[in-house]
Amino acid sequence: MSNLTTPMDERLQAYMRSVSLREPALYRCLREETAHMPEHNLQVAPEQGQFLGLLVELLGARRILEIGTFTGYSALWMAGAMPEDGQLVCCDISEEWTAIARRYWAEAGLADRIDLRLAPALDTLDGLLADGQAGRFDLCFIDADKANYVNYYRRCLRLMRPGGVVCLDNTLWGGRVADPNDHEPDTESIRAFNALAHEDPGVTVSLVPIGDGLTLARKR
Repeated sequence: MSNLTTPMDERLQAYMRSVSLREPALYRCLREETAHMPEHNLQVAPEQGQFLGLLVELLGARRILEIGTFTGYSALWMAGAMPEDGQLVCCDISEEWTAIARRYWAEAGLADRIDLRLAPALDTLDGLLADGQAGRFDLCFIDADKANYVNYYRRCLRLMRPGGVVCLDNTLWGGRVADPNDHEPDTESIRAFNALAHEDPGVTVSLVPIGDGLTLARKR
């Protein structure tokens, strides 16, 4: 037994995936195609994608938001876990990256569940709020520009139903959030979000050390 999180080296990560990961072949193809891109580190780890799919099943999520879609890997996991009548609204600004996503969503037979909106995410979120969508969503996954994490979080909480969950990626930021000498803008933005979520009385919060850190905030 231990009261500390077990450090994850490559050998232990490989073992964990061997006994836990159930990645469909098509999902693996997308992950491997993305791995050849210069921006490949923007993609979530496969165990994190699977974890998001599990959250969808646990919540019975039918309406989901994703802020930052990249090549569509996390969206595959979430859309594949939701009911056939569910809807995933994906927010991104890159036509190039999301063209890859669209190709895989279509091949997976999930394109009709995904509403991709190519626009600044804050504009999309404000539009949903203006359309009376507050309290209508079950789950949100945020993995986009860190400067807007606090803004995304606040808007997405308004869009969540009571009991809905907002997830934010990269909240450990490769350990840099714990480095007192690191004052880079993105590091400070993540620290500001972490402090906000920790003190927010409107949520139950947990930072899960999966991938680069995944914060879960359940709306009360």
